[in-house]
Amino acid sequence: MEKIWLKHYPKDVPAEINPDRYQSLIQIFEETCWSFPDRPAFYNMGTTLNFSEVESYSRAMAAYFQQALKLSKGDRVAIMLPNVLQYPIVFFGAIRAGLIVVNVNPLYTAPELVHQLRDSGAETIIVLENFAKTVQDAMTHTALKNVIVTEMGDFFPPMKATFIHFYLKYLKRKIPPYFIKKMETFKSALSRGKTLTLQPVEVRSEDLALLQYTGGTTGVSKGAMLTHRNLVSNILQADAWLQSIFKHGKEIVITALPLYHIFSLTANGLLLFKEGGLNVLITNPRDLKQTISSMAKFEFTSITGVNTLFNALSKQRKFKKLNFKKLKLSLGGGMAVQQAVAERWKTMTGCVLLEAYGLTETSPAVTINPPDLQDYNGTVGLPIPSTNICIFDDDGHELSVNQPGELAVKGPQVMLGYWNNPAETEKVFTKDGWLLTGDIALINPEGFVRILERKKDMILVSGFNVYPNEIEDILMQIPGVHEAAVIGVPDERSGEAVKAFIVKNDPNLTIHDVIEGCRKMLTGYKLPKHVEFRTELPKTNVGKILRRALKNPV
Repeated sequence: MEKIWLKHYPKDVPAEINPDRYQSLIQIFEETCWSFPDRPAFYNMGTTLNFSEVESYSRAMAAYFQQALKLSKGDRVAIMLPNVLQYPIVFFGAIRAGLIVVNVNPLYTAPELVHQLRDSGAETIIVLENFAKTVQDAMTHTALKNVIVTEMGDFFPPMKATFIHFYLKYLKRKIPPYFIKKMETFKSALSRGKTLTLQPVEVRSEDLALLQYTGGTTGVSKGAMLTHRNLVSNILQADAWLQSIFKHGKEIVITALPLYHIFSLTANGLLLFKEGGLNVLITNPRDLKQTISSMAKFEFTSITGVNTLFNALSKQRKFKKLNFKKLKLSLGGGMAVQQAVAERWKTMTGCVLLEAYGLTETSPAVTINPPDLQDYNGTVGLPIPSTNICIFDDDGHELSVNQPGELAVKGPQVMLGYWNNPAETEKVFTKDGWLLTGDIALINPEGFVRILERKKDMILVSGFNVYPNEIEDILMQIPGVHEAAVIGVPDERSGEAVKAFIVKNDPNLTIHDVIEGCRKMLTGYKLPKHVEFRTELPKTNVGKILRRALKNPV
């Protein structure tokens, strides 16, 4: 397809970026820390680290990985942390040591963690003590050799850290008892690292930086192989797109979406970091009172998030009283931005809620709406620089404007493939290199992309991928369940929610039994919110359950 979107690019946005401007994320990191040493880089719960401190601490962490743990270039390190100050230290430390980061959702159950650790081959994990019990339960089924446990207050003043630990462990009971025979504390690891010397590692653009796990049609999560060049490219692409509104060393971004999510990591942890901006880390965005309290401390210029976050915030009375005078970028991704939410957000803040589109497999940004957009337009924007897109029909033929089909992408931000999974990799790439997104879309005459529906049965709960097969597998393990099928249904708070249809072979089976059976094996956002018992499920003539018949009953 002709790049019709270039005619509608914002002024001064180039058609192409140079993906080889930096050899690695390390170069961007070091350049930024040298440029803004005294500027605040990360804030969390009253404590701030400046760029110089982030450089120093991450260097110590990198030396610890390299010298104390004897990790070599290309080894995988799992990070199981929410938005706390330890995350950027560990992330950048691993990158500087030439290691490959494996982001892990801290809310995972032991079986979910086992799969990710075994698949990635990670032998080292850094975990917040709140979730150490999960690591303990998973260890015997993995090849883990090194476990580093950190406390919430490890960067806080001693008295505050002690209080927070006591509060979480004894009053809130958020730290289940655990025992890991061979483990090290984060503070001791950092102390050891400060006495060691980091040996330079030659990291090239084609080297892997990240294994970012995402699901698939089989329900088994796969590690998207993202290289340094992929991530550098996406940083530079988004930077070129938003350059007109950024002021180097002046940005303050609210980081409520967890950094282990690719959208937040690239947009906030890397792009806004490169700009010399301050990341205000929100550890628990579900605690709206605390989130708004943290936001009130800053004249923030940017916020990224998913539709559910913007929806929830805009309904809070205290949020309306915040100072929005400097807010110039509100960026929604991870799930569709709803028109009602976008309109309410603009009325309240005076800032247009820009919708973007991306995938884990594309580092993630593919399209973004122009920063000078005046109103919600129902599209996910234009392809960003150096990105090419097209629409294919079911037979692989390219379609023209306003014709719906499967969206496909090419660009320097597109992953190498799935880790140790050539079969799944082959499924998502065409012979001439197009990445098939699995999303049905159309391109209008101006080049703006409109997402119509997902080709796959994936469910998006608050921006997180949930795969029906995974839930169905768990449901079938519950005594009394004969057959099960799962679909996504609209939900005001989370965008979509999981609904389970069950045929039971035990008449005494209850909805409570189903939910509790799932709770033992699945993290919270994957739990069925709705359960409906049926006497039978619709099937094809070969016995395959028809999810679409459940979604659209006749």
